[in-house]
Amino acid sequence: MDDTGRLSRRQFAKAAVAIGGASALSACLSRSDSPDVPAGPEDLSSVPARQHAWSDALATDDHGNDRPPRHHVLLLLDYAGDGQPTDADRETAASAFESLERAYARRHDGLLFTVGYSPSYFERFDADLPESVDLPEPGPLAPFEDPEPDTRDAAVHLASDHPSVVLAAEEALVGEASSANGVEMAADLSGVFDRGDRRTGFVGDGLPADNQDVRGVPDSEPVPEDSPLYMGFKSGFEKSQASEDRVTIESGPFAGGTTMHASRIRLQLQQWYEQDSRDQRVGKMFCPVHAEEGLVEGPGDNLGTSAGMDERGCPAHATDHAREKGMVGHSQKSARAREDGDPIILRRDFDSTDDDEAGLHFVSLHRSIADFVDTREAMNGTDIADESAVGQKNNNGILQYMEVLRRGNYLVPPRQLRALPPARPA
Repeated sequence: MDDTGRLSRRQFAKAAVAIGGASALSACLSRSDSPDVPAGPEDLSSVPARQHAWSDALATDDHGNDRPPRHHVLLLLDYAGDGQPTDADRETAASAFESLERAYARRHDGLLFTVGYSPSYFERFDADLPESVDLPEPGPLAPFEDPEPDTRDAAVHLASDHPSVVLAAEEALVGEASSANGVEMAADLSGVFDRGDRRTGFVGDGLPADNQDVRGVPDSEPVPEDSPLYMGFKSGFEKSQASEDRVTIESGPFAGGTTMHASRIRLQLQQWYEQDSRDQRVGKMFCPVHAEEGLVEGPGDNLGTSAGMDERGCPAHATDHAREKGMVGHSQKSARAREDGDPIILRRDFDSTDDDEAGLHFVSLHRSIADFVDTREAMNGTDIADESAVGQKNNNGILQYMEVLRRGNYLVPPRQLRALPPARPA
C-alpha cells in the first residue's frame, strides 16, 4: 500500500483477478483506463492450429527471452452431462472458444488461452487414448510428496498483460457476460461445464514485491522490486526452455497438441530470505559456482538467454558440488534432464496469492508427461542426496522452500479438437 493506505495499481490488479466476478471486473475498469485491445479476426483460419503456439504472440526482453503475460487465471471444469459428450455440447463449446478468439487479438496484450483435458475426462470413453499420447493419472513424484490429484475434466488457462482482459474473458466464457471486448458471444460454457476450482496469479517485474503481504513471505518485505517471481530470480531463459516444436505431439490423431502439467505449490520463504545469504540463494537457485564467481546480478537479467549451466559445467558436477560445497543448485539439477543437450519441457508458470499465501502454479508443456516426470526426478536430486551430505530437501536446490499441494495432468489437443474431444478421433 502507499502512504495513504491505498492499494497500488499493481496490487489492485492482482486483487481483482484473484477475486474474480463482475464486481471485480467493474472495479478494475473503473480504477484505471480500460485497455484498448484490438478484436481478433472474424476469419479464424489465420489462428495457429496449435493451441499452445504462444511464442510468436509474446513480448521479449532485451536479450530475446519470451516474457510471459502478467496475469493468469486457471479454471478447472467438469463436463455437466452424463457419459460421453453430445455433438450439441461440442458445438456449443467450440462456438464459445471461437467467440473469445474473435473478441481479443491473440497476443500478450490481448488474450492467450489453452484448453486441456484430464485422464478423468477420457475415462468416459470406451476406447483408450492412442499410444502417441502419454497422459497418466497425476501422483507423487518424490518420496517427500503427498499431493492431492486434480481430477476435474478440463483446465482452461487464460493469460493477458491486462487484468481486465482475463476477468472479462472468464466472465464471458462461463456465461456471466454476453459479450467480451465489445464482441457478442455466440455461446458460452454455462450449460456444458460445471465450474470447479479457480486459480489465479501473476508474473512480472514488481508484481511479487507489490503482493508479498501474505503467509509464507517474511514481514520484512524482502522480495526485490525488480524480481518477476517471489524467490527473487527470473526464470524462462531461452536456452533453458524447450521449443514449442519439441513439446508438440508428432503423430496420431492428436498431432499438433501437447500435454500440460499443473502443480499448485505452497512457498515457505522465511528461511530463504531471513537466514540464507544472497550467495546461498544464488547457489541454491542456480549453481554454487554462480555464487562463488558472482555471476548473477539482481534477478539474473545479466545472464542473457542462458542460466549459464553448461558453460560452467554445473550439471555434470552436481554430485561433486554437493560433496565439496555442501549444496547443489536447482537449475543445475534440472539441466540434467535433457535430450541431445536441449530442454524437454516448456514452463508457463506463475506466482499466486490464492488462499492469502505465497504460492506458485507450475504450468509446463511437454510432448509427453514422461518428459515432465524425468525433469522432476532430476530436480529432486535423490541420487545426489544418496551420494553426498546434502539432505533429501535441505541444501538440495530449492526443495525445502516448496510444498506441492496438488498435481494435474492434461492433454491440450490441437484447436480443431479442443471442444470435448473423443479419446479416438476419426
